[in-house]
Amino acid sequence: MSLFGTDGIRGTINIYPMIPEICLKLGMALCHLLKENLTHKPRILIGKDTRISGYIIETALTSGITSMGGDVYLVGPMPTPAIAFLVKSMRVDAGVVISASHNPFQDNGIKIFSNDGFKFNSEFEDNIEKLLNDNTFPYVRALATHLGKAYRIEDAQGRYIEFIKSTLPKDLYLEGLKVVVDPANGAAYKITPLLFKELGAEVHTINDEPNGLNINKECGALYPESLRQKVLQIGAHFGIAHDGDADRTILVDEKGNIIDGDFILAILAEDFKREKKLKKNTVVATVMTNLGIEKYLEKGGIKLIRTKVGDKYVVEAMLKGGYNLGGEQSGHIICLDYTNTGDGPLTAMQMAYIIKKKGKYLSELIKDIPRYPQMIKNIPIPNGLTRQHVDSILKKISPKISKIEKNLNGRILIRPSGTEPKIRIMVEEEREEKLKAVIGEIENIVIKFLEA
Repeated sequence: MSLFGTDGIRGTINIYPMIPEICLKLGMALCHLLKENLTHKPRILIGKDTRISGYIIETALTSGITSMGGDVYLVGPMPTPAIAFLVKSMRVDAGVVISASHNPFQDNGIKIFSNDGFKFNSEFEDNIEKLLNDNTFPYVRALATHLGKAYRIEDAQGRYIEFIKSTLPKDLYLEGLKVVVDPANGAAYKITPLLFKELGAEVHTINDEPNGLNINKECGALYPESLRQKVLQIGAHFGIAHDGDADRTILVDEKGNIIDGDFILAILAEDFKREKKLKKNTVVATVMTNLGIEKYLEKGGIKLIRTKVGDKYVVEAMLKGGYNLGGEQSGHIICLDYTNTGDGPLTAMQMAYIIKKKGKYLSELIKDIPRYPQMIKNIPIPNGLTRQHVDSILKKISPKISKIEKNLNGRILIRPSGTEPKIRIMVEEEREEKLKAVIGEIENIVIKFLEA
């Protein structure tokens, strides 16, 4: 089974593969592969979110890298997109993010960026995995005189904030805007509030006291209800929610409506097209993006291209087609004019800029964007079932699902999750009353085959 999913390696801490031994060897493997193409000592940046297990993984990776002769630069809790930016800004050879993104605190993960700020491709991940499975590796260790060192970078936060501000007009100020920020007790708990305060907004922050155990716990992008309540309570113009590593942004408008990545992508696409910045008048999204969004963009002369779920597939399609804007319903928004990965703080600030520029409430910006009723069900995969077995089951039930879909004014999507041991079912249907019955029927079919 492959260790790398759609977004790096991920799992429960102290259970394979998220154990110190694997993290140590991964650090050694990463340094070894970098050395093959470098004429200097490898320089690797490491950032993390606020999980208590980050200390274990950070220490193990650092030991592995320095034992192979590489230098490590530690920046502590920082958003994933900040690492993508800092890798380029500091001209290091690779960046590592220790995070399980939106997962609960007991999970953790490792994402690796190359020196251009993009996540390493599948071939590089395969080469790391080969070394992790090779009992004879490491073949050669660094001599005592060639060991690496570890350094702590104290001004990383300020560098990243200044980068985000550089993407905005220099005369932009946010005086008069009242915002609520929910960083999910995660990596952006200092950055997003400070960013908005520096530009003059009135900022109210919730869920900004991480203790290593409360990241994503009933808060943030996956649980925006507390943000919604706070926005309504204080009469804020809008609210901002990130996930644990802050590569996502979900918004709440002044009326308490949840504004997911589909709506954000549509608003940004319209603005980019109006400003003649939208390359080929095309945006890239995934199979999860609501059909109503696609039809709305088509009316505005904007084409939507779909990929598999996962921001890395969105980025791949953007690079291949020469597009500059893409994203996911989950809140990953990628603008290649500025950065190479989903960037929660940057997305939030770009949306604030549009709100300020147009002088409209967020609810006004979305009022004409239709959305088909959509439901999602997650079905746990029983222990012991391999990915091949799951794929086989989905293939067997495909004719049944196609038959159901023919009677819909919408669509059905069933897929294995790339980050969790679950099968995700998504149904869209114009007639909301039919939606629950259909998704229940499909759920029963899937469970029956899983238990067979």
